[in-house]
Amino acid sequence: MGEKVETHVSEEKKAKVIELAELMKKKTVMIISVKGLPSAQFQDIKKKLRGKAKIQMVKKSVVNFALDHCGIKELHDLVRYVEDGTAILFSDDDAFEISGILSDEKSPAKAKAGQIAPEDIEVKAGPTELIPGPDISILSAAGLAPKVEGGKIAIMKDKVILKEGKVITPELASIMAKLNIIPFEVGVNPIAAYMGGQIYANIKIDKEETVAELEESFGRALPFAVEVGYVTEQTLDYILGKAGINEKAVAALIVDDRSPKEKKDGVEKMIEEDTKKDEKKMKEMKKSAEEIVGEVKGRKEENIIEKIEEEIEEVAEAVVEKVEEIVMGGIGNTEDTKSEDSSE
Repeated sequence: MGEKVETHVSEEKKAKVIELAELMKKKTVMIISVKGLPSAQFQDIKKKLRGKAKIQMVKKSVVNFALDHCGIKELHDLVRYVEDGTAILFSDDDAFEISGILSDEKSPAKAKAGQIAPEDIEVKAGPTELIPGPDISILSAAGLAPKVEGGKIAIMKDKVILKEGKVITPELASIMAKLNIIPFEVGVNPIAAYMGGQIYANIKIDKEETVAELEESFGRALPFAVEVGYVTEQTLDYILGKAGINEKAVAALIVDDRSPKEKKDGVEKMIEEDTKKDEKKMKEMKKSAEEIVGEVKGRKEENIIEKIEEEIEEVAEAVVEKVEEIVMGGIGNTEDTKSEDSSE
């Protein structure tokens, strides 16, 4: 029988594994990508997280070993997310709060040959700082329309030089650098996190996109809520205004001794005037909505995405209940009318 071969593990590596295993007892254990991140920016991010999180840059084999031997079964599922260029973050704070902080720590980065375009890269028409010379031929080769104006090169029309998902060539990378087109952002990217006994993947938080979606949802919900009579602090003025318009229209029809056509024209004119007043109020409401959204931007609550979704769901349920109430009321009125007709 062959003798068992013992693998030598240095004391330094043992100490690192013990340290990692202890850190893995924290509330959040997150695998993050630092690929392509300049060292200076990485150190700056670590400083900003001081007191909230600790980041360890260790070899993949050491991280995997620590995950396998930390004593927490669920943490083992993080192993598949560990790759070259990843680090491990530990914190007693919520994983989504940490992810939100990391999303704010992005810096513009110039394109490099071999990278994938994150979106369509477009060169806008207008002046440049380039002087006439070889650059005219280089820009023309990329499909641009250069022209000398005022002693410098100008681009005569907009042109998409690379579609989203395409590989950036050395020539295009050079053109983008010359035209100061910076299509990338670099920073620490969350990949997956362990928290509360569960693994959360794809936990990147785009605050700007979330706020834009919230603004759009608010803009659509407001007129609908006014239409169905759903009363809130934001809709009350419009609902009362709408009721006032209807009241004026009915009153005008009752007391007016003009011909039917004249009455109709008069009511339409009055509604038009009141509608213009309402449009002014709507603009004021939009401004108020923007202020509300601004408050949302400034909030730093835990699980902000989850809280926003809960709020939207509550409003949606209330609106649905109101619509059902209106529909059922309409059906009831129809049945009462049928009953009266039958009795007659």
